[in-house]
Amino acid sequence: MSHVFDDAIAVTALDDGAFRAHAHPAYANMVGPFGGITAATVVHALQSRPDVLGHPLALTLNYAAPIGDGDWELHPSVIRTNRTNQHWVFHLVQNGQTVSTGSAVFGLHRPTWESTESVPPAVPAADEVDAVDFPDFIAWAANYDKRFVTGALAAGPDGKSDDSTSTLWIRDAPERPLDYPSLTSITDNFYPRVFLRHGTYMPAGTITLTTYFHATPDELAAQGDRHVLATVRAARFGNGHFDADGQIWSGTGDDAVLLATTHQLVYFKNPG
Repeated sequence: MSHVFDDAIAVTALDDGAFRAHAHPAYANMVGPFGGITAATVVHALQSRPDVLGHPLALTLNYAAPIGDGDWELHPSVIRTNRTNQHWVFHLVQNGQTVSTGSAVFGLHRPTWESTESVPPAVPAADEVDAVDFPDFIAWAANYDKRFVTGALAAGPDGKSDDSTSTLWIRDAPERPLDYPSLTSITDNFYPRVFLRHGTYMPAGTITLTTYFHATPDELAAQGDRHVLATVRAARFGNGHFDADGQIWSGTGDDAVLLATTHQLVYFKNPG
């Protein structure tokens, strides 16, 4: 039996180099599908192109409009292929209308000097933290085991926070070995930071998501199906928008590997 995640990111190659995908109900969000599953589908599709060079290095997805139920199409184009990197642009179409645009960079991993200046948060182990469920109307969240160390959403006036930081252990549920599509999806797992600041749900949605992939295939293979450590915070709220800046780590401590960094711009409306 296939994993629901693999069902959700499945694509069919079309004769013109495009792909047909389908909005899977298991990854529905409050409006349209979970943005992370859309991004993961794009990465999965591009990886399957016979002319792709190497592995994902960067992805930007601009959510111009919600994707509705049913099929949608990904139309990618290679802009340039260099010796070690390859540049793509693409747009997503549903019912004849463009619903998203974006770009991606793939490339080869070469042995070079390396150093990681960021450090992971110091947190308890995943098995020492209780799992947290989201409300049923956020369908996609049921596909993840989420263990918040800090920054879980607590509704009501007492749930307001002066700090937009959330840190949690997360992995697919049921367990699934980490790969580039699943890592992509996890980089969008953070609920809107404005919910945490206000302690309530309010109209909000991602406008644009950018993910940088630092992990090599060997590092993803070493991760297996273990939880990754995800942490995020915002820098500024106002004028109907806020940002979110996140990191995905293999774990905590000196041996932790920074697998991906992610950045978003999100719109919001004041609660009515």
